[in-house]
Amino acid sequence: MHPFAPYVLHSYYRATGWNEDNLYSNLTRSSNAILDFSVPRGLHLSVSKSPNAFFNTSYTMNALPSLNGSVGYIFSSRELDIKNSSDVHLKDMVEHFRVYAQPRRPEGQDEVWLAGERVDTRDYLLYGRLHIPTGRLDALYSTRLSPTVQGLVAAISEAPSNLATEGRTRGDNVSNMMFSLQHDIGKWCTEYTWSADDGMWGVRVLHNFGRLGSPAELPDESATGPRLKRVDEEEATGGGLKGRVSAGGEVYVSAKEKSAGVSLGVRFTTLPETGLSSQTFRGPAQPPTTITGLFNPMMGHLSAAYAARVSRDLSLCSRFNFNVYSYDSEWTVGAEWWMRRSLPQSPSQGEHARTNSVHSEKWDQQPSATATDMRGVVKARMSTKNNVALLWEGRLKQMLVSLGVISDLSSRSKPITAIGLELSYFSTG
Repeated sequence: MHPFAPYVLHSYYRATGWNEDNLYSNLTRSSNAILDFSVPRGLHLSVSKSPNAFFNTSYTMNALPSLNGSVGYIFSSRELDIKNSSDVHLKDMVEHFRVYAQPRRPEGQDEVWLAGERVDTRDYLLYGRLHIPTGRLDALYSTRLSPTVQGLVAAISEAPSNLATEGRTRGDNVSNMMFSLQHDIGKWCTEYTWSADDGMWGVRVLHNFGRLGSPAELPDESATGPRLKRVDEEEATGGGLKGRVSAGGEVYVSAKEKSAGVSLGVRFTTLPETGLSSQTFRGPAQPPTTITGLFNPMMGHLSAAYAARVSRDLSLCSRFNFNVYSYDSEWTVGAEWWMRRSLPQSPSQGEHARTNSVHSEKWDQQPSATATDMRGVVKARMSTKNNVALLWEGRLKQMLVSLGVISDLSSRSKPITAIGLELSYFSTG
């Protein structure tokens, strides 16, 4: 389950039109949602409040295994559409498998002129979080420098303590600040980073092959059915998946640590169905699929993942990791299953559902909110290293709940390595 702060940050990106999925760091986001989900450890409580569309507060407490908490504040220059925990869409709070839309060139906000002078300002977001009782401070500043350029500054500051003092005597730095500059033009996306702690410079580049998306290709909500076929029209035939390919890499160098690294990545993803494509729909639709590959030549690490939605509510994923130097390998499989609650329908709604039942044959077709309601999602993963994890995330009354367990099947003395429960509540107004 997304914490409240990342949920507000995602809402800020949507409000400003920034595509965070067009980054090399998010190349394997679809497979990671199924195979690398985090399970809460112990008991976590979170309460958040949005007094208005610009300001948000968040309070968290961890009761187990140790007692600690944090206080956070978020302010943005743009009005954000923050929902309550009782009616927020679960897929906005859960990292899940999905096929992302075609990349588009970001568009800036409209210019505002007053008395011949431009008075509009850059969009920005400020976030601060104080951990109790350690006194650690986390901070984030994000601003839109231009329609295609975004800057971020992240900082961590540790309060002085005995442990920190011992670390400073060994030359360790307990605080850090990182700068990031992202340049996205749709087909190309470049990210430059610098870390003050170890003086590390990094460059990430992602290139999308094929043409860019346009507003005219957005889903047409008014489309009520597939296009009628002509009498002399033949059925389209052919095999294989149709989609787009993205490739990129990253390079990072640290003069202080005298170290460097490089990685290469490629991703194939099918094109999401839109209203335009549904009108020209002929034959069975292809399942939403994402195939990714990563290679680190210096470490010899090779990773390949395949994820697909095999039905409306079930997605499967498998990943194989291999090291060409040590021949160490790991195979991981996972699943994601969305549970729905059927709501009573009137006779007219039932007749309408039967009339449009042909549309439910499509992989990405989502039923109307009056027909079903999301109850939650179950995620499971298992690897050849005998690690098994199970997680349920959903809504109970007005709270969001996460319940998970991690097990090590190779250990007879301690088969359950972690178990946790997380409760989250937030409201607006």
